[in-house]
Amino acid sequence: MSMDLRLLRYFVATAEAGSVTAAAADLRITQPVLSRQLRELERQLNLHLFERDGRRLRLTGAASAFLAEARGLLSHADQVERAAGAIASGRLSVLQLVAPTTTVTDVLAPFLATLSADDPIPMVSEMDPQDAAAALRSGADLAIATHSPTSMVAWRLLAALPVLAYVCGSDPWADRSSVRVNELAGRRLILLPPSFRPRELLDEAMDSAGIGYGETIEVANAQVAQAVAATGRGVAVVSDDPRFGLVPLRIDGPGGQVKIRLYAAWDPLHPAAGALSNLADRLSAFCVTRYGAGVSPIA
Repeated sequence: MSMDLRLLRYFVATAEAGSVTAAAADLRITQPVLSRQLRELERQLNLHLFERDGRRLRLTGAASAFLAEARGLLSHADQVERAAGAIASGRLSVLQLVAPTTTVTDVLAPFLATLSADDPIPMVSEMDPQDAAAALRSGADLAIATHSPTSMVAWRLLAALPVLAYVCGSDPWADRSSVRVNELAGRRLILLPPSFRPRELLDEAMDSAGIGYGETIEVANAQVAQAVAATGRGVAVVSDDPRFGLVPLRIDGPGGQVKIRLYAAWDPLHPAAGALSNLADRLSAFCVTRYGAGVSPIA
């Protein structure tokens, strides 16, 4: 049985108004027309919906149970209609975002706090979309990645953020602003697992310098790495914003400063591709505002 949403709206309006006369006036149709439509709905549902209580109508027990379902269905239909209208106009009502955990905490969440009521409602999933195209195929509208996306998607470089060596305030390096990778080899390092992008970049810089690691502690969370460094147990190498009063040091490798690049990727055939491109531009500008001109992709 196909459900006529118009008949459901008539039923809900009558239930809320308490009489066919009042509901017909609200709906701007005649009372006989409304009565006929309600009888048709009863026929389709095989339910008796109303009982007369003096001049007013009272919902039957079955109708009371059905009323909540009808309201829910109409609400969902309205959402679908709004979403279709937004898609047709190239706008987004809801934005599905995918980004690594650190990016969500330090970059994406602060950026989302600057959005206006005219912007889409953000829905964020935390994961590491190394394959941005796969994240988009899984339903994301916009994927923030730390690896260069493939040519199968539209993308832009958002920012080049530093990978930092964090030391506590009492550390001998605390009065410095940078450290070379060969110096890190002589310290106990608190590192993320090799699958994490900051660790990959440090590995590459160490390999380019032709040196290996000394003593290391491996933890699976960047904030925990900083927490361990705050106890003076070593130098944490992560890309997070500073925490626990730690001092951030730039890391210089053979190829220059070690940086992690953030990319935004979206489907070029997305109905709101233009809006997604605009959001990527705004996010890039926000990164420069938050971290300084040095993180600009054209710096």
